[in-house]
Amino acid sequence: MSKPTIAIVGRPNVGKSTIFNKIVGRRISIVEDTPGVTRDRIYAQAEWNGRAFNLVDTGGIEPASKDRILSQMREQAQLAIDTAHVIILVVDVKEGLTANDAEVATMLLKSGKPVVLACNKSDTPGSAPLQMYDFYNLGIGDPIAVSGIHGMGIGDLLDEVFKYLPEDISEDEDDDVIKVTIVGKPNVGKSSLINRILGEERVIVTPIAGTTRDAIDTYYTHGEDKYLFIDTAGMRRRGKITDSIERYSVVRSLSAVDRAEVALIMIDAEEGVTEQDTKIAGYAHESGKACIIVVNKWDLIEKETNTMNNYRKQVQEKLPFMLYAPVMFISAKTGLRVHRLFEMIKFVYDQNAMRISTGMLNDVLNDATAKVQPPSDKGKRLKIYYMTQVSTRPPTFVAFVNDEKLAHFSYMRYLENQLRETFGFEGTPIRIITRERND
Repeated sequence: MSKPTIAIVGRPNVGKSTIFNKIVGRRISIVEDTPGVTRDRIYAQAEWNGRAFNLVDTGGIEPASKDRILSQMREQAQLAIDTAHVIILVVDVKEGLTANDAEVATMLLKSGKPVVLACNKSDTPGSAPLQMYDFYNLGIGDPIAVSGIHGMGIGDLLDEVFKYLPEDISEDEDDDVIKVTIVGKPNVGKSSLINRILGEERVIVTPIAGTTRDAIDTYYTHGEDKYLFIDTAGMRRRGKITDSIERYSVVRSLSAVDRAEVALIMIDAEEGVTEQDTKIAGYAHESGKACIIVVNKWDLIEKETNTMNNYRKQVQEKLPFMLYAPVMFISAKTGLRVHRLFEMIKFVYDQNAMRISTGMLNDVLNDATAKVQPPSDKGKRLKIYYMTQVSTRPPTFVAFVNDEKLAHFSYMRYLENQLRETFGFEGTPIRIITRERND
């Protein structure tokens, strides 16, 4: 990324996510009074004094913990530290200096990166709490009193951080980046796919369902194309969402679909298409995103003659509204066919942005109405005067007709199929809107 990067780190439950949200001005990170809620690095773009930067929230660092997830959270925080230009170390002034604070500070000083110390929960205006002076023992420098909840001291904190930011980083726009979101049920292999693509342990992977609770942004370049992969928390059925943390995650997963241009809908090959998969695919379809159905764990399926074709038919039977979406069979674990994803992502991305001239559209329309006559009702027949494309992403067309009530769904579906047969539109939903034109 071209913008400077600031990482927020500290031991669990000191208020890192609250400060993160206050800086970016919107609720991106999950804020919950439960240690270990933020498990992965969370990226957001923010701005201070007219200069944009990337902000990274991290899971709490437990230096001595042997717990599997906590140890991986520590590794995630280390990755954030390695990529940051400046680090904000957050401590809890109400709890005072702890041994864990000292260990985290030592870890940061060894990194050689500039570190700014934020004493959070200094919620009373006026003079700084006396406990704040204990934090000079960390050897980081002057602590800055902040209140993540009330926003006090955040400006002073950013002013101090900006003293260390490099001046020579270009700030390229992301207009040429293809935004791809990966959605699916918990534990279907979304994070494993990201790690396979990147060749590093970018996202925490464990067999525990629901490990990824936030949407994670990862930039990647393949050939001449730039991608932004958005890994999301797995979406469970609403009845299975029992805690508020996971509820935030579902909302964020749907927001990730909204942000993206291409949706990879991951299916577990062993489980097949479930009711929840249908709902996830339906949301991506209704949002007008270019879609690819990715059947993961294909290495675990016993193969016979036509196994892949038969499975593809089963997927299409379960997702009849998404017959336009290509179905790919991969294994994130072994890397099977993962390299082919990029070509297909680029292809459906372009299909989603396709624009057809009005002249070509009406040639297809005339041929279609000549082959199959428009429907009639009580002696009145549907007339389609002409069609024009009004937008892309998804390709959207307006058909001007004599009577909208005569434009039966089945006939409009026939016209959609004729457009697909002529122009492709593979991997993208298309919209046909009818409007009456008075003679």
